[in-house]
Amino acid sequence: MNYRYRIYPDTTQQQRLIEWMEICRSAYNYGLREIKDWCDSRKCLIDRCSIEKEYIIPTDAFFPGEVQQLNNLPKAKKQFPRLSEVPSQVLQQTIKQLHRSWEYFQSRGFGFPRFKKFGQFKSLLFPQFKENPVTDLHIKLPKIGAIPINLHRPIPNGFVVKQVRILRKSDRWYASVNIQCNVNIPDPMPKGHPVGVDIGLEKFLATSDGVLVKPPKFFRSLQSKLKLLQRRLSRKQRKSKNYEKQRIKVARLHHQIDNTRKDFHFKQAHALCDTGDMVFMEDLDYRISAKGMLGKHMLDAGFGQFRTIVKYVCWKRGKFFGEVDARGTSQECPECGNEVKKDLSVRVHNCSYCGYTTDRDVAAGQNIRNRGIKLISTVGQTGMETACADDLPGIGKTQSRQVSKSRLGKTRKPKK
Repeated sequence: MNYRYRIYPDTTQQQRLIEWMEICRSAYNYGLREIKDWCDSRKCLIDRCSIEKEYIIPTDAFFPGEVQQLNNLPKAKKQFPRLSEVPSQVLQQTIKQLHRSWEYFQSRGFGFPRFKKFGQFKSLLFPQFKENPVTDLHIKLPKIGAIPINLHRPIPNGFVVKQVRILRKSDRWYASVNIQCNVNIPDPMPKGHPVGVDIGLEKFLATSDGVLVKPPKFFRSLQSKLKLLQRRLSRKQRKSKNYEKQRIKVARLHHQIDNTRKDFHFKQAHALCDTGDMVFMEDLDYRISAKGMLGKHMLDAGFGQFRTIVKYVCWKRGKFFGEVDARGTSQECPECGNEVKKDLSVRVHNCSYCGYTTDRDVAAGQNIRNRGIKLISTVGQTGMETACADDLPGIGKTQSRQVSKSRLGKTRKPKK
């Protein structure tokens, strides 16, 4: 697991960390330049050279792989003494980071690694420690010393600190501490009360138990202030002191929006785990929806990040998480299963076959729950009556064959 803490380095330590990041950025760009030169030298046909530029690299030269570039670091330190200022393992992790991105490019076929511009390298990874570097008041880093830390939650007993990543966000510094415990944790098994979650723009989420949460609109609420700060930034002379001060103000506001959104997502994820034992959500690619006319609102809500956080919180708390097919969840009656077509302007589900009436988003959450129960049902159970969770361990008698009874007293009241 990763615990992130706020750290407070002094001016000297900040300058050294920033200088290390720039040195690592140079090493990253140098390694990427070797890879690009080797690739470009192999693009031309065998009987001719490139018309625009020619790369004189022997044909028997091997690809500059990870091991080769790591072995060249000691030689590079003699040629460039500045590299010796950075701890050797931190410099090695920079080369490994480059080759992880190269392997990712090779696996998916697009997304060639790019050169890092000034200020784009914002983290340093310390992969190994002889002893625990974290105390109640400080964190000890090689060649840096003790840095004050806000240990807002202690490291659990039995966990060992494996590595520490120093992050720089706007003008604030963080330490992401990776802790590990040698125990085997089985995957959560489906049991208990199921909850289907439907997320959208009008209501951030609607559960199958009738809980409705309004979207907080993190970015939209601060958009006017951000627009003002960015207008002032555009009028400053680039690379001046006033430009840097204004740039930090813009970065602080973006950081505030990001922190507020993530805090809201974690609180809602824990609230879902308090409500039920099984959480089901739609299997959607929200990147496609973010390219439409409502892209700003989709990105403001952060649905993809919310689903990832819910999955992580469910695993951490021993709750079962599942993703179901999202096609037709809002056009189907959760009580009788018949198709009830309605436009987006219709916000109430009213079935003409069985007379079941409820909120449109709540009905979609109930359909998601029913599909999740079908997904985890055992082989041989067929028909509509076996689609509910009554046969699962820990489930009591339900209201009907489709609608599972909510746990009274443990579900929050729906907002009006």
